[in-house]
Amino acid sequence: MKRLTILVFFSLILTGFAAAQSDLQPGAIVNLTKSEPITVKQYRTELDRVIREQLAQNLGRQPTAAEFSAASQSLNTEQKRQVLDMMINERLVIQAAERDKIAVSDNELNQQIQPLRARMVQAIGRQPTDTEFATAIKNETGLELPAFREQMRRQFLLQKYLEFKKSNVLQTAKPPTEAEILEFYNNAKSQFVRPETVRFSMIQIPFGADKSKAKTLGDQLVKEIGGSPAKFDEVSLRGQVPNAGFQTDSGYLPRNPQAQQLVGTDLMNTAFSLKQGEVSRLAESTQGYHILKVTETYEMKILNLDDMVQPGTRVTVRDYIFQGLSQQRQQEVLAQASQELVTELRAGGKTFQVFDKNLGW
Repeated sequence: MKRLTILVFFSLILTGFAAAQSDLQPGAIVNLTKSEPITVKQYRTELDRVIREQLAQNLGRQPTAAEFSAASQSLNTEQKRQVLDMMINERLVIQAAERDKIAVSDNELNQQIQPLRARMVQAIGRQPTDTEFATAIKNETGLELPAFREQMRRQFLLQKYLEFKKSNVLQTAKPPTEAEILEFYNNAKSQFVRPETVRFSMIQIPFGADKSKAKTLGDQLVKEIGGSPAKFDEVSLRGQVPNAGFQTDSGYLPRNPQAQQLVGTDLMNTAFSLKQGEVSRLAESTQGYHILKVTETYEMKILNLDDMVQPGTRVTVRDYIFQGLSQQRQQEVLAQASQELVTELRAGGKTFQVFDKNLGW
């Protein structure tokens, strides 16, 4: 029995060792300027990431284990090979950039990341601490901050090298003409509809830890205002004082399912029951209690080229179409430049090698 136990023990060790060896075997080797292996483990990790990312985009949420497993099993060899090709192409470009002395400095990298901090400042109303920012990055991407910075560095390096080698191609994208904008508008006119919309000023009392306390304060404010627009403005000024227990805000609310899901049925119905200049009763949303004053109303309308896409903005339908067509052309030119660069780096078939037998497809 003791001998059998020892044999089983060593069998388990050898099985684990064999699995580890398999993970460390090369799935491919890139050797433009140096020999750089892509291990089986690296490939499988990237394949899993791509599957999860695409599923999350399609589902609008993170996939379950069963959904991920089903998607993984449904991939054919060609689809799996596309992921490996992306990894090979990335390493080829990075090696070429290093060869041609193209690099990304820490200052350039920080400039790329700064907009993410700026958006977080807008969300929380202050500068986030380093720990808060790192936590937000982890929640959003699943990566620790150092790994995220390295991923950003690689992506920006790819962009810089593409601009360095293919600037002549990237500059060929022509802006859309007025005729092209008009053609697009006429074909998609039915999509350029402004829903019924109100512009409002608002007193909002967050639920906080005690919803009943928030309701009591809201009732008191409604009684104080008494439906008077002038009194509403007076009370709103108090909401700008710290620790007032309520805040003030203003904006536009369109009447559509997406907005209703965000603010709740009661607040939506209340807003659109008011005439311009009227003050509401206490309304409940998904976040708290609210008192509204409608300052402008907009009827549903099919927008013309010179109409604003959304009230309160300066972007016209013409601007919106111009930007969309321009971006589409830039993407087409970018794809062309990328393909040309990769084709040049793969030329001759000697800059990389794939080990199909190790990949198990």
